Amino acid sequence: MQRTSVLLSQCHVADADRDVLLEDAAVWVDDGTIRAVGPRDRVLDELREELAAADRPPELDLAGRTVMPGLFNMHTHLSLALPGPLGAQIAAMTPHELVLYMADGARRSLLCGVTSVRCVAESDHADFALRAAIEAGRAQGPRIYTAGRALVCTGGHGHETSSTLECDGADGFRRGAREQIRAGADLIKVMISGGIAGEHESIDTRQLTSDEMAAVISTAHEWNRKVTAHAGPAPVILEAVELGLDCVEHGYQLTPETAAAMASHGCALVPTLGVSRCGEFFDELGVPAWMQQRALGAGPRHVESYRMALDAGVPVMLGSDLPPFWRIDGTNATAWEYGLMAELGLGARGALAAATTVPAAWLGVDDRLGSVAVGKHADLLVVDGDPLTDASAVRRLSMVLQQGCRVDVAEVAAGAARR
Repeated sequence: MQRTSVLLSQCHVADADRDVLLEDAAVWVDDGTIRAVGPRDRVLDELREELAAADRPPELDLAGRTVMPGLFNMHTHLSLALPGPLGAQIAAMTPHELVLYMADGARRSLLCGVTSVRCVAESDHADFALRAAIEAGRAQGPRIYTAGRALVCTGGHGHETSSTLECDGADGFRRGAREQIRAGADLIKVMISGGIAGEHESIDTRQLTSDEMAAVISTAHEWNRKVTAHAGPAPVILEAVELGLDCVEHGYQLTPETAAAMASHGCALVPTLGVSRCGEFFDELGVPAWMQQRALGAGPRHVESYRMALDAGVPVMLGSDLPPFWRIDGTNATAWEYGLMAELGLGARGALAAATTVPAAWLGVDDRLGSVAVGKHADLLVVDGDPLTDASAVRRLSMVLQQGCRVDVAEVAAGAARR
């Protein structure tokens, strides 16, 4: 791919900052940045005023399709190794094999329209090498914002893999946070309860003391990093929120009181709704029966929690937990999660915000990403339909641009065809 100057014309524009679709529009992209967006005639006039005829960019006729922002997936593990045969293969990889495996997943995620990811526990710090390769143009993939290794107590959730770092006591967790920051982490992830994938725990197993949670949160904040927590039960979430937690992953067992506290403190939720209804995915990976039963059994309460969060006004963000590109229900895991968020209470426009503007704001990059606006990076998708009224539009993807770099339709189709 090469950066280019191009005029996207004969199109519509949708983003979460608009109430309705902008029809008969054009978007001028120049060297990775959106230079103009608006009604086609107005953008053409601007081009004529600014550029001589010989310098004007080629015009790409999108035939009535819609330009929208690239998607954020805010809960990814490109090195995910769940219990089961495939997970065992991944866990046995050397660090060199692992980063190549992750690079393939990153490329395939981009082909699905995911232009930014937030990694929330990756093995062997391979995510930092992959992030550097993508930024240098040596690998193809989304922008990576990463927590490095997640912090867990001894024997805590995910302790079996090199994607976590075991710590104990306030000083241990403070040091663990600093080690991730030293390695280059953009945020800190901490496991404060049990979860679905831990055989010798339950979702509501508390795993950190108040002092340990406070140490992580205060240390990260001192270094201008936000903290997100893998968490299921309401009591420990409420305590962490009152200590300044910035985001909750999963939130399987919220209560109205906890949701209200999250809203009051501006603590976001990444509900990962698909993880408690993805039997097809578990079967393909050979995930053991105990984990499937725990995950799928959590589904009804999980949805109740999500709706409590929506009712309370908690900011919600899309995160699949499943590999962003994985084929499920006739689409990829990111688009599937997007649809679940819309269907189970958020609606199409809300899902669009959860996948674009809300994550951009949480990450502090909303001045550069998240909407189709002048001066922002040209991380754009071309889809059929109106994402403001139809969440399934993201399933009908025909083009991806990441900072002006175009991924052709044929590449998108090839990426979707492979697991």
